[in-house]
Amino acid sequence: MNPVNEQPNQMTDRQNRQPLFPGRAFISTVLDVVESKKTMSGALTGKYMQRATMAGLFVGIFFTAFFVIMGQAGQNPADHGLILAGRVLAATTFGWALVLIYYTNSELLTSNMMVVTIGAYHKRLGWLASLRILVLCLLGNLAGALIVAVILRFSSIVSGPTLDQMLAASATKTGYVSGGPMGFADLFVRGILCNFCINIAMLMVYNGKLSNDFTKCIIMVVAVFVFAFCGFEHSIADSALFLILGIFGRVNAWKAILVVLVAMLGNYIGGGILIGLNFATMNDERHFKA
Repeated sequence: MNPVNEQPNQMTDRQNRQPLFPGRAFISTVLDVVESKKTMSGALTGKYMQRATMAGLFVGIFFTAFFVIMGQAGQNPADHGLILAGRVLAATTFGWALVLIYYTNSELLTSNMMVVTIGAYHKRLGWLASLRILVLCLLGNLAGALIVAVILRFSSIVSGPTLDQMLAASATKTGYVSGGPMGFADLFVRGILCNFCINIAMLMVYNGKLSNDFTKCIIMVVAVFVFAFCGFEHSIADSALFLILGIFGRVNAWKAILVVLVAMLGNYIGGGILIGLNFATMNDERHFKA
């Protein structure tokens, strides 16, 4: 509706709602995204899978770069300053994977958890349609990560310090599921915090208040930096790591699958519930009367 043609009471109602529901632009943008994903995953399933595969490629390549940097910086265990600097650089580098995923319109499972939850809450998606989007996205992400793993098998990139770092990370992750209930809880919490970081960044990108690409990039990089530096658990990044090590025959498959499942559940709580459902209900003005 054109504001010029609105009646005075309608304009007053809009003004009254604005400070009460500041996230309305965010919800509106996400619902537009929902419609696009609904169409892509239905009539254009193949193209949707290609987008999801691209996201898996980005995660696999940049997570490998993370371990390459960590490996190079950690060759002297006594040089704690260099190790810290390497961890900072590695986490920052990995953050650009999310930027590329966003600007290439690729499909990442963890950010889609927020999107489909908001879509389901506003009845733009049924739960089966939501599940279809997430499953297709997961399969595409895994396909992309697997492609990276197969390519790396024919190179020397994953060797020496890089392989050592990957094996150490894998041992830490599988150690959670070997550690009993407290280990599972630790992994689950790390999954929650990881996707909270990812989707709070996407909320900022979608909220309509950021007008330049540089700021959007910085927010996305910082969000990934926090989860990568702190050791939070991202189900797709973990999948990429385990697929790479699996191609080399250096991982326990059942423990790896269990890690990914627990991390994925935590990711949904962090992104789908704490961000998606929380902000959907917080900014639901459908039953509000000024």
